[in-house]
Amino acid sequence: MAYDPGALNASLAAAVGADAGLMAELRAAFVESAVRQADLMGRARCDANWQFASARLKSLAASFGVAGLVALADEALDGAPGDPVVLRKLHIAIDDFAAT
Repeated sequence: MAYDPGALNASLAAAVGADAGLMAELRAAFVESAVRQADLMGRARCDANWQFASARLKSLAASFGVAGLVALADEALDGAPGDPVVLRKLHIAIDDFAAT
């Protein structure tokens, strides 16, 4: 399943206007932070660490209006720590954002 990065692009454009360099920098920071949280989720060995990283990812995605990633973070929050299905979906989504 592909995730549409349109909301992220729209949020960044609204924040920085036509400054393509700044937009690229913010996009890279978003992807880097999302990757970091997904990595922490993958290494979580207790409910608290899983919940904390999932909530941080949800907050990041919500800050940029990326509803699909918010929904995946919610799925993680509702699920079991280390759920490989959720982690796989997150990595696919983040890879889609990084590729555009």
